[in-house]
Amino acid sequence: MTGLSALILVNNNFNMGNLVNEFNEYRTKMNKVILSKNNLVIKRLWNLDTNTYEDGVLDKKTKEMLGLVASMVLRCDDCIKYHLGKCYELEVSTDQMYELFAVANIVGGTIVVPHTRRAAEYWEELAGEKIAG
Repeated sequence: MTGLSALILVNNNFNMGNLVNEFNEYRTKMNKVILSKNNLVIKRLWNLDTNTYEDGVLDKKTKEMLGLVASMVLRCDDCIKYHLGKCYELEVSTDQMYELFAVANIVGGTIVVPHTRRAAEYWEELAGEKIAG
């Protein structure tokens, strides 16, 4: 491998997953800070949120897809990234993901388009990690 191709490979590997890594590292860091304050209401709310997405009559995958669409309509980029990651873990396909994007855009209107762009970028990065791994 020549010096230039090695540099390109290193740069591509460095960029792979950068959006995902940055989001997950920041989320983990700040969750630790917030939970360290021992606020009972925050702990109860976060516990309720966690338990909401457990299997019930609806399975986890369906609930995460619903959470993603709701987050897109509400235009919460952090929420969108979180649910994209969960959908990825639960093996939502790329075709399913883009259908979810379509539903969110129909429900939320064109104001959702910029969030769809960022969601697509994040999803493609997640999918790229899976392909590379």
